[in-house]
Amino acid sequence: MTTRPAPPFDTTRLDHLMDAAGVDVVIASSKHNIQYLLGDYRFFMFEAIDAIGLTRYLPLLVYPAGRPELAFYIANSNERFELELNRFWVPEVITKSRGTVDAMQMALDGLAERGLSAGRIAVETGFLPADAWDVLRTGLPGTPPVDAVEILEELRAVKSPKELDLLRMASDGVVGAMQATFAQLAPGMTKNDAVDILRREEIARGLTWEYCLITAGQSLNRAPSAQVLEPGDILSLDSGGNCSGYLGDLCRMGALAPPSAELQDALAQIEEVQQAARKPLRADAPGGAPFEAVADLLKPTREGSFAFVVHGVGLITHEAPRLMDNGPIPYPAPHRTRPLEAGMVLSVETTWQHPRLGFIKLEDTVAITETGCEAFGDTARGWNLAG
Repeated sequence: MTTRPAPPFDTTRLDHLMDAAGVDVVIASSKHNIQYLLGDYRFFMFEAIDAIGLTRYLPLLVYPAGRPELAFYIANSNERFELELNRFWVPEVITKSRGTVDAMQMALDGLAERGLSAGRIAVETGFLPADAWDVLRTGLPGTPPVDAVEILEELRAVKSPKELDLLRMASDGVVGAMQATFAQLAPGMTKNDAVDILRREEIARGLTWEYCLITAGQSLNRAPSAQVLEPGDILSLDSGGNCSGYLGDLCRMGALAPPSAELQDALAQIEEVQQAARKPLRADAPGGAPFEAVADLLKPTREGSFAFVVHGVGLITHEAPRLMDNGPIPYPAPHRTRPLEAGMVLSVETTWQHPRLGFIKLEDTVAITETGCEAFGDTARGWNLAG
């Protein structure tokens, strides 16, 4: 008889979060939360694209608070092959779904069979198709669903040692790929060429390519393009590559010729902010500590736009802890006044959009520890010369 493994996440933490939110059942549907709740699982057939026929792949993991033995997973019919390989911890895996409507109807049927239909249901509203939402609302007329996104974000906020290792490998891989890319660049190449090289270098390091924001010369445009790299240009590479779903999201600077004293001073100012932000980071420090640490450094008047951002990072960029409600991505900042916890991971970034010098930025990934913080991919922080 095959013994199913225990849930690969902290069920006690999830139960407490659900209780605090007044939620009885969570239905997860996003790829990142399905991966987290199933323990590094993404169905290979739909890892890259969801669409099939007139609908799309919609995995649903149903978890009742305090009752993991009643959890079940609504899977695509072809996930029966994964079931045969014992990929799942959940007691029941229903491999009959072919789309969104039938998947949600199966979830409702499973709730009814377990006597859970009358409870308060939470779903990932931003990750649920409209037709599946209609099925859910119709099937639960007396108990309108609520949003589960913040519950699941809080669950993922503190990373396990395994997750930290994956984030470390992703960050090291991204920065190593950037160094290799800068070394291959030369005047006459294009931004598209640079991004193509970076993509190959990240893949060669075992990462899954996601994106690259790139600038060259005095331009502040960050899209890959046919812009030609000129002698003396500076470049920024701000790239995301993931390791088993965990994101390495960092930015480093390069130059096609030795940088001027003004450029060296500009990057030094950014580095001063980055290092100052790290100093107070440790478990039990308030989430607002890095902002207080750099406040005086942000006061001097500078040409152009000078910005400082800190956000959580893990399976997605800009996840809990959420520390800014006035940053580039709009969301509330409940963790700004709460103590940081060991295992939380932050992206720290300082950007100078200079009207004469161009776009200059450093972005780092740091993990909170009991006594301080550990930076991942913490190399190539100065001007990386091309060629």
